[in-house]
Amino acid sequence: MSKSLPRRASDQSMTTLSRLLLPPNIGHGPVAAAWETPLTEMSRREFDNLLDLADLNHVTMRGLEVFHTMMLDARDEMRADWAAAALATERSRIQNATMFLHVVCAAFAEEGYDATVMKSLDHWPDLGSDLDLFTSADPQDVIQMMKTRFRAHLAPRSWGDRLARKWNFMLPGLPEPVEVHMGRLGQTGEQFSIAASLPRRARLVQVDGFEFRVPSASDRIMVSTLQRMYRHFFFRLCDVIDSAALADGGEIDYDDLCSSARRAGIWEGVATYLMIVSDYVKKYRGSGLRLPRFVEAAARFGGSEIYFRKDFLRVPIMPQSAGLYGLQLSSLLRRRELQSSARLGLLPWLATAAMVGQKITGSDKGIW
Repeated sequence: MSKSLPRRASDQSMTTLSRLLLPPNIGHGPVAAAWETPLTEMSRREFDNLLDLADLNHVTMRGLEVFHTMMLDARDEMRADWAAAALATERSRIQNATMFLHVVCAAFAEEGYDATVMKSLDHWPDLGSDLDLFTSADPQDVIQMMKTRFRAHLAPRSWGDRLARKWNFMLPGLPEPVEVHMGRLGQTGEQFSIAASLPRRARLVQVDGFEFRVPSASDRIMVSTLQRMYRHFFFRLCDVIDSAALADGGEIDYDDLCSSARRAGIWEGVATYLMIVSDYVKKYRGSGLRLPRFVEAAARFGGSEIYFRKDFLRVPIMPQSAGLYGLQLSSLLRRRELQSSARLGLLPWLATAAMVGQKITGSDKGIW
């Protein structure tokens, strides 16, 4: 991850990206204010800030494609060329990573191991900064296969990685790490319920001429919720755009999502995640997501609690996220899922250790 942008530059760039990707629906109420400065007056430095923030938020292709089209329509050749060059560079990176992802998934299949691509392809035509896979295969078998077939080496594992049962592999010729979650999900590996059914519920998609197995829409929302509401406590702009696209396309079976999320003990977190997405979309588009009443009723808070800082949309930990954590833990205890409860109970200690490490060394590396 690159260094954070200066605060004002970051604020302006996030507003610009949001407006590019969430254009207003005419006749749907008030929306965010119009452009402070016309895009045709954007300086090279401002464009570079926009590009950096788009990269951090995994919306480079989608954001710059809109920007490029707007500049062509305005006959602004200089800024259109800036965008075209950035798009070409990013497209080359993504094509290389996608080819590697296909080869790795094919190797899993040839060895008889399931492989579901999580998160990475959710942003298409954008791609994240690593390649995420889930498998129920034995870790030692996967490690041996990755080393033998790809000459991969293992990246150092943090305490959090060990609890979450995930390994990062570095492959020659691939700048992005391949992150493989094995058998469990969640920050401490507490989510066995979602993990157990994820391969069975996966679906096939065609991406850039390759076929991949990806999670169902419900599982995509739950994985995103685990990542944003229970682990990182911030949203990337791609999370808003990706989840809104699922909802707008009618791909989410809300009854299935509710049932699955309740079994996992994260239904309130899922509902809150969707409300945050809906409120943010409404701010720019003028209309939010068409969420069922039972989703809105289960949400513990919405977009009004979210704030933008250090390049991302931040979710307050106290008391909002802490309350969701308590609900998840109590749900697991009621279901007598003692191993998962014990794992989840380690999260506050892990978070505390990460905070102490950050204060002492300036980094939580090796812990979180």
